[in-house]
Amino acid sequence: MKSLVYCQGKEQLEHRGDMNENILQTRQLGKRYGKRWAVKNLNLEVHRGDVFGFLGPNGAGKSTAIRMILSLIQPTTGETELFGYPLKSRRSDALRRVGGIVEKPDFYLYLSAYKNLQVIGALTGGADRKRIMEVLDLVGLTNRATDRVKTYSHGMKQRLGIAQALLSDPELVILDEPTNGLDPQGMKEVRDLIIHLSRDQKKTIILSSHLLNEIELVANRMVIINNGELVVQGEVSKLLDEGEKYVVIKAKPRAKVESVLRQQKKIIGKYTAKGETFDVQMDFSDIPDFNKALVRAGVQVQALIPKRSLEDLFLSMTEHSNEAHT
Repeated sequence: MKSLVYCQGKEQLEHRGDMNENILQTRQLGKRYGKRWAVKNLNLEVHRGDVFGFLGPNGAGKSTAIRMILSLIQPTTGETELFGYPLKSRRSDALRRVGGIVEKPDFYLYLSAYKNLQVIGALTGGADRKRIMEVLDLVGLTNRATDRVKTYSHGMKQRLGIAQALLSDPELVILDEPTNGLDPQGMKEVRDLIIHLSRDQKKTIILSSHLLNEIELVANRMVIINNGELVVQGEVSKLLDEGEKYVVIKAKPRAKVESVLRQQKKIIGKYTAKGETFDVQMDFSDIPDFNKALVRAGVQVQALIPKRSLEDLFLSMTEHSNEAHT
């Protein structure tokens, strides 16, 4: 599928959306292809200043939703409001302060990064040399500005795609799977860039991904969708607190570990064991005392790992969502 980079020219505007906390809101947004709903009844709320994690497995409907928000495809049902403007009737006003990339960004490989941004700028109202160099600096590509894009690594191309989205200095930046296919170093570079854009550039960011641990590191609010429908939405910290807490313990001998587990019923809940690995339900504040009890009993503790990740929540929620569709 052809990738798209979306970038609207920015203008200084005064309108009723300037002071709204919700800069993006969708109501019952849906897209149907034949009898299949790619997205159905999606209600999103993105607040000013959010790094908003848009989570779901591949095929969950994330890219379709983003395309509707950017007005690249028309919804079957529902409506979108950006900066207080209804997208359906005020498209130009709604999108003026939005930039984004959808799927993998494409470039003219025989041109330099600078020339590519110059072309994009010409298509979206113009971008002078100063602004082009500013966005290249933001994404860490200043030293490679005149190199042809065909010499770029995958990670550099991803960062150049983000630079394209930033050309018009948008207030809302929508990034669709920006770390897809990157190695750990490349993922860290993009993650650090997102934090910088939020903290130092004061951008509101929607970050679509199926890499849940990455979202957990940068997002303050998030939504999980599955089979095109919203599963859960809210603050990351609160949603994590609502999840089940347990500790993965790798220790031996097994008999001594189980003896300690029986003795510590006041602080542990249910547990499961497989070989010398135990999944033990407990509050994290009780971990030090439990570890002391294991050591006193002569247990060799190899690892003691708290588990309360967004991935656990994601797996739990999507499993329930999948059951609803069977």
